[in-house]
Amino acid sequence: MRNLSIIPLGFALVLEFTSSAYAAERAPPVSLPSVAPVVTLSYDEIVLGGGCFWCVEAAFDDLAGIVSAVSGYTGGAKANPTYEEVSAGGSGHVEVVRVRFDRKIIPLEKILELFWQNTDPTDAGGQFVDRGSQYRPVIFVADDAQKAVVNSSKDALAKSGRFTKPIVVSVEKLSSFYEAEEYHQDYHKKNPLRYKYYRTGSGRDHFIKKVWGISK
Repeated sequence: MRNLSIIPLGFALVLEFTSSAYAAERAPPVSLPSVAPVVTLSYDEIVLGGGCFWCVEAAFDDLAGIVSAVSGYTGGAKANPTYEEVSAGGSGHVEVVRVRFDRKIIPLEKILELFWQNTDPTDAGGQFVDRGSQYRPVIFVADDAQKAVVNSSKDALAKSGRFTKPIVVSVEKLSSFYEAEEYHQDYHKKNPLRYKYYRTGSGRDHFIKKVWGISK
């Protein structure tokens, strides 16, 4: 009797190829994982010093296009300074607020306009009741492009005739930014009565109303 288990090699290869092709034809399609499109965010940051950071932060919170406003310290050499060290003076640091914003919604020019309206840009010795270099008005920029926009806005303010005194806000390159202690963040929301009492007594609101006609 002929041994049927012996199949010519060529015929076996044909069977194998046909079987594999049939299996591939019958196999379900492979689902490739979807890839999310790359989204480029247009968030920018600028760091503003205008005296008490509670008040500066409050000026930018909850505005359209503002991603965050965080109180902190910068300008000095010491890493991770405390509020006590900065507020006492001599640390080289300034009370500031880091404003992160979406330039497609609120451009830097508008950020600066709001800053001018919430500070006294003619007082280099501090802001209102808070005195000392730790409360001086200053804008810390990220690069030359920001510096150019700030200087242009500053020059326009000086030429506007709004103030009879020189605009003394300095424009400096940002180095390290250190977030202030948690109890300082959103202070105007956490402690509204204490905040209003401080703000009213500081003279800031009286100045803003007198110069800009804006009631805070």
